[in-house]
Amino acid sequence: MKKPAILFALIAALVMLVVTGVVRAQPSRLAPLAQDRQVAPAAPFAVPANIAPHPAPEQPLPFSHKTHVSRGLRCQMCHTNPEPGAQMTFPASATCMGCHTTVAKDRPAIVKLTEMAGSNQPIPWVRVYQVLPGVTWTHRKHLQAGMPCAQCHGNAGEMDAMSAVTAVTGMSSCIGCHQAQKASTACTTCHVWPTS
Repeated sequence: MKKPAILFALIAALVMLVVTGVVRAQPSRLAPLAQDRQVAPAAPFAVPANIAPHPAPEQPLPFSHKTHVSRGLRCQMCHTNPEPGAQMTFPASATCMGCHTTVAKDRPAIVKLTEMAGSNQPIPWVRVYQVLPGVTWTHRKHLQAGMPCAQCHGNAGEMDAMSAVTAVTGMSSCIGCHQAQKASTACTTCHVWPTS
């Protein structure tokens, strides 16, 4: 029983040593970040871009962040962070209908949206970024620390279809950002430690 825990600890320590060197040497590959919040992070850190292309998942309705952001919508207008704060929500169809009762109401996708809203059916959006198993993570702490959405998700305001453009779910990204922000990099900050 002790061998798996010791092996896990050794591998985690080795990964931490390798990753911290890689993160410090990693150049910024993202465009300048759009500030979504008034509070700026203590030090800039660009989450590295994904090494391999990650196509946008097929969504139940076509949605362009680029179109909506260009019209003045901010992330928090559609994505809220209810208790306990782990994930941001997708907007309810009623939220979308706040504009789409009059805007582009004859387009096929908006007609479908109107039907979903009329039946109180949630839009079955597909998550683009997934928190990995074994990671204890919350949007809430990052929002309270003043992290702009683009810091981790890339500049969604330039995307017609949201895709995983950054390596935000990679441990090296988390450690690099935590180091830049002078936040804890202890394993237990993000991982539930195995009990013996």
